[in-house]
Amino acid sequence: MPQCRIDHRDHRAKRLVALAIAATIIAPAHAASRWPPFLPPPGGFSAEIVANVERVWAEPTLTRTVEGDAVDIPFEVYQAFVDGPDVTTAAARHLGIARHEVRMREDGWYEADDGDGARGVYRVLVREPGRRVILSRGRHTSPFLGTISGRALTVLSFEDRGRRIVPGLTAYVLIEDRVAAWVARMLIPIVGHLADWKLTEGFRITARVARWAQREPAEFCQWLASRPVEGEGVRRVAEALPGCHEMQAGASR
Repeated sequence: MPQCRIDHRDHRAKRLVALAIAATIIAPAHAASRWPPFLPPPGGFSAEIVANVERVWAEPTLTRTVEGDAVDIPFEVYQAFVDGPDVTTAAARHLGIARHEVRMREDGWYEADDGDGARGVYRVLVREPGRRVILSRGRHTSPFLGTISGRALTVLSFEDRGRRIVPGLTAYVLIEDRVAAWVARMLIPIVGHLADWKLTEGFRITARVARWAQREPAEFCQWLASRPVEGEGVRRVAEALPGCHEMQAGASR
């Protein structure tokens, strides 16, 4: 398969908007209550998660809502790749379209590295048909900006419009350094479109990997079967693709 790469645009401009992207980034908002209305009651979460959610929700530096490009991929297939980020990012590296890497830990958190200075961990708090809510903590390091730490609450939505899916997200971000937070607020009106482009990068990567699986199922399933790591993500993706499911079932006999 020919190698292809996502256009990362101007690298200098990306470093400027990294101030608004340290964990998953984002224009200003004010929380009306201590607990987000899009989450179940706090009693169902650990004290650590509750403390992180309340802090981000009460003191967001930035908030932004963006919509990704519509994709013509079956809903269940697309969401399987959303819920199998370790598989999706491994496939993206295999195709040469991104350097991202995601690994699921035993405690249910994911470790993520975008290959461009951003690293962090995240946890899926809500997993519903057409909606995910994610809590993340991360940092971005670069020679231009130094290290910026932040936390984020991100609401992902996947609207099923017949034969097309329209992904979107609303992210609430707390940048922990006051100076960096002030600069981020100043920059957003100027380079907000680049921040939006970075925010929707995950949608583009997921769509391209899912299209590969749809258009070249034998090739994709063979690649998936050759991966040495098994896990929930592999199972989700294999079950969404009949050819891969049959291949895995045969291998387990």
